[in-house]
Amino acid sequence: MTTVTAGLGLKPQHFEDAERCAAPGVWFEVHTENYTVDGGPRLAWLERIRARHPVSLHGVALSLAADAPPDEFHLDRLAALVERIEPVLVSEHVAWSAWRGAYRPDLLPVPRTASVRRRVIDNIQRVQDRLKRRIALENPSHYLAFDEHTCGEVEFLVEIARRSGCALLLDVNNVHVSANNLHYRAYDVIDAVPADLVAEIHLAGHGEDPMLGAALLIDTHDAPIAPAVWALYERLVARIGPRPTLIERDDSIPPFEELLRERDRAHAQLVEPITEAA
Repeated sequence: MTTVTAGLGLKPQHFEDAERCAAPGVWFEVHTENYTVDGGPRLAWLERIRARHPVSLHGVALSLAADAPPDEFHLDRLAALVERIEPVLVSEHVAWSAWRGAYRPDLLPVPRTASVRRRVIDNIQRVQDRLKRRIALENPSHYLAFDEHTCGEVEFLVEIARRSGCALLLDVNNVHVSANNLHYRAYDVIDAVPADLVAEIHLAGHGEDPMLGAALLIDTHDAPIAPAVWALYERLVARIGPRPTLIERDDSIPPFEELLRERDRAHAQLVEPITEAA
């Protein structure tokens, strides 16, 4: 995006609203794997949206932290989609979903060790070489701590980005959820991520575990953005400057207008920067 603005995650029930949307600078992000097909109505809709608005691709299946390189068939289909849609950004997660030939439909965490770091760097470089472009890597939500961790999360992500040449996608809700669950200060993460590495920001809602309540927050993407997450976002933008910002909602999908109001709130922070946080 030539101008830094805020966007929305695009859901099928909002295709017509999105196509007609005239909000200044609005853009849309989709989950890559829903569109890695050769044709059909969903891909045709995406092409219609792309004709009017910038589009970003956010993947969930490259399994960059797995014990093997990304699946070549999936990578070929991703490359074909990138060539077809010409997205403004391609992003993925520092996680794994495939291991020793078995696929698990989740974004599973990894210990922050030197061997995992090398594996992730190698896999990112394979993807970037195939796509002929830089990708962005998203920080995960954490629900448990590994005894094997040898460094902090920011250090881990920054070293991967510096060595691989990728950017970072900073999910502010994930920072809040992880800090709550593992008992550290979310501000410490927000204040430590190097500004030059942040290519995109994500904002989303979360929920409380049914049994443990607020002691364990879950990255559900099914609720409005919490005040604490908005506060972290404002602090981040005040420090690093405007970055393309996405509003995510993947469940309990509200009317398009409700999501657009959250988008407009984020957009206002980008076009009217706030005073730097203390």
